[in-house]
Amino acid sequence: MSEETEVLMLTDEEGNEHEFSVIDLIELDGSEYAILLPVEESDDDEGGEAIILRIDKDDEGNEILVDIEDDEEWEKVADTWASMVEEEEA
Repeated sequence: MSEETEVLMLTDEEGNEHEFSVIDLIELDGSEYAILLPVEESDDDEGGEAIILRIDKDDEGNEILVDIEDDEEWEKVADTWASMVEEEEA
């Protein structure tokens, strides 16, 4: 099975563009979340820190990525993803 990593270009608050690899997609409680890893940092020995964004729809029905502002929601998604990673490594 071939695994192709999707790369997204996101713009931060200062207008700087950053590339992210989509390393996982999670569906939880009726919402979908993207787990992203910065491309420029993933080449380092240290690796980059993954970020989690919720996939929503804009007014035209296009998929958009939004920050998770609710700490409880973020923790639930992070814990679910951590459990999935542990299961894959076992």
